[in-house]
Amino acid sequence: MIGVLGTVEMLCALAAILTGIWYYLVGNYGFWKERGVPGPEPRLLFGNIKDIMLVRDSFGESLKKMCDQFPGAPLVGIYARRTPVLLVRDPELVKDVMIKDFSTFSERGNPMHEKMEPLAAHLFNLETKRWRSLRPKLSPLFTTGKMKHMFALILECADYFEKYIHILAEKGEPIDCREITAKFTTDVIGSCAFGLQMNAIGDEDSEFRKMGRKVFEVSLKARILQIMRMAAPWLYELIGISALPLDVQQFFMSSMKETIDYRMKNDFRRGDLVDMLIEIKNNPEKLDFELTDALITAQAFVFFLAGFETSSTTISHALLELAQYQDIQDRLRKEIKESLKANNHSVTYDSVKEMKYLDMVFQETLRLRPPVVFHMRKAVTDYTFRGTNVTIPKGQKVWIPVWDIHQNPEYYPKPEVFDPERFTDDMRQARHPMTYLPFGDGPRNCIGARFAVYQTKLGLIKVLSNFKVDVCDKTHIPYKPDPKSFLLAPIGGVYLQFSKVN
Repeated sequence: MIGVLGTVEMLCALAAILTGIWYYLVGNYGFWKERGVPGPEPRLLFGNIKDIMLVRDSFGESLKKMCDQFPGAPLVGIYARRTPVLLVRDPELVKDVMIKDFSTFSERGNPMHEKMEPLAAHLFNLETKRWRSLRPKLSPLFTTGKMKHMFALILECADYFEKYIHILAEKGEPIDCREITAKFTTDVIGSCAFGLQMNAIGDEDSEFRKMGRKVFEVSLKARILQIMRMAAPWLYELIGISALPLDVQQFFMSSMKETIDYRMKNDFRRGDLVDMLIEIKNNPEKLDFELTDALITAQAFVFFLAGFETSSTTISHALLELAQYQDIQDRLRKEIKESLKANNHSVTYDSVKEMKYLDMVFQETLRLRPPVVFHMRKAVTDYTFRGTNVTIPKGQKVWIPVWDIHQNPEYYPKPEVFDPERFTDDMRQARHPMTYLPFGDGPRNCIGARFAVYQTKLGLIKVLSNFKVDVCDKTHIPYKPDPKSFLLAPIGGVYLQFSKVN
């Protein structure tokens, strides 16, 4: 009798445990229905991001597929595993989140593990308190005066880039545009953010280029750790293995420390990010938190991340589209040649700014292929969306699906077509400003947007003033995003044929 009762009790206990586990896994899955927000049905364990986690779809593709199921819906509710996430699609509501009610959405909601990943405590990720203090101290780096000074540094790297392309083109073989543009942007960011001559273009064994590859390398181990960091941060910290390789962190920490020590000892100034960080370091009384060496390095590191990968990808994407639309390429080259002729065959800060068609090509590239496919925010208080009955609680994650918005035919007819004419002055003014978000918007927009614009445009000028780019046997068409990449990037790279022009 006792044995029977013991077995029954054990079965009841097991049933209770399984019920508890089941409820834990699915208990949140009624969150959006209760609030009247449409969304796809979640799946056990995965929520709505199964294809992302299993590396079947890229983030941009997957979010767009979810949104496409609910055409015209201003808000779509999804689940990242068991966590409710709100996709905000309506331009007016996007404006509320990013600008009008920014104080409610001042956090990005990206979890940080500073002890394990000290370089993650950068301007992009920082919580509101430190972000509010650091942002205005770094913003002056991108004023017109500072940008004109840094333009000379970017141009120096662009000149080396031009010579390097000539050497590669003489071989007559298809060129990996993603690799050569990554070398160019590595040199630029190294020069402007770390005050160092990277020589990634001329040196195949450049340490900075190696580290750049490692940062964005998506191995199985890195993928598992990244998923764990988002899905189970407690387990990620318990295991104690950083998704960012230790040698990468040590490399950037030592490089920044050596540069700062040298400049302070020799009273050397260059007018770049390092000088600005030294100024902040020397005036700690203006901050209400401790400014550690790791925190200083993290600010330079984010400029490396954002400026190196996104700009190189954008140059590659532009060249890929121009190779398929030769009439657009010819028109752009004509504008570049005319500008060079009018400026004594040189490129200046002002001449780049005056190239209207180049700007249209640049903006359409970011519209069609935005490297950052969604922007993250987190509510710091309860919030009710204007014109709706939808109220979200404090701590709610909010994503703005950039690629879905950029691909909406309501804003951009035939959105899959590359058409720079979408960005004439009249066309831009006719659209809602929140339908174009490659750099985000509002107080937490991309601080280095102006820098990225000039770096990317200079890269395109150097290529197109010297070469015609064509598709070849190694060119991957149609475009297919790499599901392993967090940023938008094509599978198989961007291989194009370069031929000299007069």
